[in-house]
Amino acid sequence: MLRALIIEDETAAAVNLRAVLRETAPDVEVTGVLESVAESVEYLRNHPQPDLLFMDIHLADGDSFRIFDEVEIAAPVIFTTAYDRYALEAFKVNSIDYLLKPVSFDEFTDAVTRAVEILTHKATQATTPAETSITVRSDYRQVRIDHDDIAYIEGLKDYVKIYTLSRPRPVITQM
Repeated sequence: MLRALIIEDETAAAVNLRAVLRETAPDVEVTGVLESVAESVEYLRNHPQPDLLFMDIHLADGDSFRIFDEVEIAAPVIFTTAYDRYALEAFKVNSIDYLLKPVSFDEFTDAVTRAVEILTHKATQATTPAETSITVRSDYRQVRIDHDDIAYIEGLKDYVKIYTLSRPRPVITQM
């Protein structure tokens, strides 16, 4: 289950956003609705980061970009706003979409689908074990070398010498 946070000072807009989100992405849980820059900064400093943020630009106590000045936000952001003039600034702060109000159902669905795909891909990458070795061809055979065993690599004209901690001689491979 993905956790989302809504930062929106218009109650009706926040209620609609939450309802459409429930309908389009039942696997996304809204963990809170915040109405101001100050409230958002306080919340983000004292709670685990959400997986996804929905954010209006203009809030009661200033523009939402001030939140990014106060708190490091790693989660992707979908901006929902009535103002088109902040789009460039929005994409400088981890925005994955910029939806103009009134937001159409199709636009919102596309944005949420894209966000879920991005987050699912990141989660898959995080659980996939990293490669811990390389395999090279040397003397007509495949040689597997653990990354931790490599002392250094020497690149020469048309071949490479891989010096390891465990072998007395380097592994030589053609380029």
